[in-house]
Amino acid sequence: MRKIISVAGIALALAACEKEAGHELDLNSFGNATNNNQLVMRGELDYAISLGNRFASEVPTTITFAFDSAVLDSAARATLDRQANWIRQFPEVRFKVFGHTDKVGSSAYNRQLGQRRANAVVNYFAQRGISRGRLEALVSFGETRPVIDTPARERQNRRTVTEVSGFVKRHPTVLDGKYAQIIYREYVQSAVPTTNTTVTNGINE
Repeated sequence: MRKIISVAGIALALAACEKEAGHELDLNSFGNATNNNQLVMRGELDYAISLGNRFASEVPTTITFAFDSAVLDSAARATLDRQANWIRQFPEVRFKVFGHTDKVGSSAYNRQLGQRRANAVVNYFAQRGISRGRLEALVSFGETRPVIDTPARERQNRRTVTEVSGFVKRHPTVLDGKYAQIIYREYVQSAVPTTNTTVTNGINE
């Protein structure tokens, strides 16, 4: 009996590991044990979290969509342009895009819709010169993680979120373990023009 229980326990553990493998980096609860353990062993986890926090503090990470749509409107494109400008400054870093929906419609349909929204963001980034190889497997949470828990139409729930997921494994900086240099690299917003000023009698004009 004990042997049977032991075999069953091993089977359950293996199934759990299989489910976790390849899942997204959870920057909030660190709930993805397999992925996180690998990051810890490679010395990446703390640096990935720090860079993810920096990304979230410097650019908007979320865009929203019209009802039953995966079309990027002008506001979404403007936000994605800011994300893309930031992402281009860090060629050693990988990202994931998480797709979400509101609760109107079936779960299966909403998961597909969340995927279409994530795909739209990745396609937009690719058009802006960001390698698809730096954008990890897209994830759709569908209707399962609402910002506002309501069965009604809610734009804040119809969204994608872009997050740091790790580092490009074969990049020279990463191979040298220079994670701190990546995190603290100065970021220059190239889209913001430099203001030309002249000084007259100590007064800027």
